[in-house]
Amino acid sequence: MSPDFANASCPTPRTDSDRVLLGHGSGGRLSAELLKSVFLPSFGNDVLGALEDQATVRVGDGPRLAFTTDSFVVRPLFFPGGDIGKLAVHGTVNDLAVGGARPLYLSAAFILEEGLPLADLHRVVESMRAACAEAGVSVATGDTKVVDRGKCDGMFITTTGLGVVPDGVSLSIRNARPGDRVLVSGTIGDHGIAVMSVREGLEFETVLESDTAPLHGLTEAMLGACPIRCMRDPTRGGLASALNELAAASQVGVKLTEAAIPLRSEVRAACEMLGLDPLYVACEGRLIAVAPPADAERLLGAMRAHPLGRGAAIIGEIVADHPGTVTLRTPIGGERVVPLLAGAQLPRIC
Repeated sequence: MSPDFANASCPTPRTDSDRVLLGHGSGGRLSAELLKSVFLPSFGNDVLGALEDQATVRVGDGPRLAFTTDSFVVRPLFFPGGDIGKLAVHGTVNDLAVGGARPLYLSAAFILEEGLPLADLHRVVESMRAACAEAGVSVATGDTKVVDRGKCDGMFITTTGLGVVPDGVSLSIRNARPGDRVLVSGTIGDHGIAVMSVREGLEFETVLESDTAPLHGLTEAMLGACPIRCMRDPTRGGLASALNELAAASQVGVKLTEAAIPLRSEVRAACEMLGLDPLYVACEGRLIAVAPPADAERLLGAMRAHPLGRGAAIIGEIVADHPGTVTLRTPIGGERVVPLLAGAQLPRIC
């Protein structure tokens, strides 16, 4: 399931607004309200109700299929380390990969704004082609629409992905158990701050690039190493939102250790400058994994042995206390709750 639905799994109080707000697309509390009050009453079924990053279905006696869809509305279209085309491929491949699936095919629908330079469109399409080749997937079908000038920020892309789930793989955000360890595959917040640096004209001593990358190779290595309860990609709403969803779905608590969470100094500095919490900043080439305590170190080793998991770390544990809640232990020994935000810290970054 794409983040548009899956990042909105926790019930929340209703707001007084009778209009769609930017916060409804944040992956936080307003997104959860939109899901609960609008989409699930009309579309609700067992497959959708699972609220995973992908839907897993079986047709007849065939293999289990993983199916996901997502829309990309990033601004600007080009940013350090990537662009909207690469993001569209990686985001969809990763939604399949964290469900344990092997990605196979994509569809791609383009909404183009009148006046968009054809050179920009060629650049994005070529970037998508290269990303597909890297991920081993093909664009099997698609669509194109054009809207009036000023109605689209240049380009929006919607992608749908199809993959196959191997026998014996059964991952779910409902699988977490007290005692399990929480791992992340690398530094958090790189993508969101890379995009924001272009918007705000921020400069760093070193080049900070988006972490966007296809994760299916990493997930295959992880699944081959030891048992895993679940995986999740912390896109909209970042690490904090993904773990809040997991805590709510499994009815467990999550305890994080701040000092254990990998964070680039440039991201830390930019967040302090902009008044942002890096726990809520989107990643596009990172994943969260939950594993039984006896297997956590082995899984960590498998992650660090892969190029996309070299910065992996164990950042916390699953607890029976405070079910549905995420807490963070600070370096000075304090503890604070890490809730779902009502809106987005950084809108239009994925």
